[in-house]
Amino acid sequence: MAEIRWSLTATEDLQALESFVARDSPAHAVRLADRLVEAVERLAAFPLSGRVVPEFERQDLREVICGTYRIVYLVEDQRVLILRVVHGARDLVRLTEQKPWEPG
Repeated sequence: MAEIRWSLTATEDLQALESFVARDSPAHAVRLADRLVEAVERLAAFPLSGRVVPEFERQDLREVICGTYRIVYLVEDQRVLILRVVHGARDLVRLTEQKPWEPG
């Protein structure tokens, strides 16, 4: 089983998303956050199950699609590092230029 860790940026993404959705529906916000976290937890058993992120084409940089959201993660040996949680319509390359991922 791989260890799952969340980067500070991914944690902030999830909190911001939950806060935004909660403005209209607190219950929906909680359900959405739960679904995103559950999608990540499955990576402990199957870290390579996500697809390679097309914008970067690196075998160690993968993503899980959960509804309209992309959960981008880095696979390192027995560790999965969640890097970002972003809406699928967002430009992932531009986001990394504005706020670089901190995989450490």
